Amino acid sequence: MPLGEVRSGPGAVPVASRSMCPLVVASFNVHGGVDGYGRPFDVVAACRELDADVLVLQESWTPASGESLAGGVGHALGYRVEELAFTRARLSVPPPSAVLPSSWGPLLVQRGHYGLRVGEGRQRHPPSSPGAVPVVHGTWGLALLSRVPVRSTSTLDLGQLRRDPARRGAITVDIDVDGGALRVIGTHLSHLSHGSVVQLRALHRLITEPGTPAVLAGDMNMWGPPLSAQLPGWSRVVRGRTWPSWRPVAQLDHILVTRGVKTVGAGEVVPVRDSDHRPVRARLTLV
Repeated sequence: MPLGEVRSGPGAVPVASRSMCPLVVASFNVHGGVDGYGRPFDVVAACRELDADVLVLQESWTPASGESLAGGVGHALGYRVEELAFTRARLSVPPPSAVLPSSWGPLLVQRGHYGLRVGEGRQRHPPSSPGAVPVVHGTWGLALLSRVPVRSTSTLDLGQLRRDPARRGAITVDIDVDGGALRVIGTHLSHLSHGSVVQLRALHRLITEPGTPAVLAGDMNMWGPPLSAQLPGWSRVVRGRTWPSWRPVAQLDHILVTRGVKTVGAGEVVPVRDSDHRPVRARLTLV
């Protein structure tokens, strides 16, 4: 799939229009389905636990040949899948001879040897292995999965910041909810230190349409207060620390809604710890 091209996965055929009250929306940065050493975890099981009607996945991995991570989730759980590649990436898998600790990932000085790396780079020799780490090439990007009827789909280009190896974007779907239309936008922004405020301002201009009920979900790489400051008219419905998953100190993953959408109960951070982010989930309905 060419970079920046949206792809609809074969997933389940959307069901006929039906009442969805509440609609469950979730966002999960899956880190390519591996830990910091490149050891895979069960992404399908984690997504099944979320049990979302609309699910946004960041850092979805697609090998150069074979099914994407998001596509596998869609096939297993009955979602229609929309995907957007951000950049090329490589996945370094630990050789069988490597003896690795039970921690999520290696020390900072060793991280270039293992796991999911965004952008192309030369193969290295990890200190615990006598040979090179096997490398699989592919793409790294965003996916939006829905098991409710989708009226239309589009993508938004948010550009590439100078310090970011990836060109960012968003996926937008209009879905049927309670006989009305709801817009759901999924994204994954650059780090705040890279200047993602520029992307956020562009996103706000593109997605804010007066009178249109909408939900925005994703890994914003930004804390709640600066995010809210850049998105007037949008309200955060989940509050809680999401990163790093093993001992969260900050909330980088968010779900926001416009005034045409209300929460049913409280939004929540789900204690899934396989990735380096914990997912967020909210139950929503139209006002």
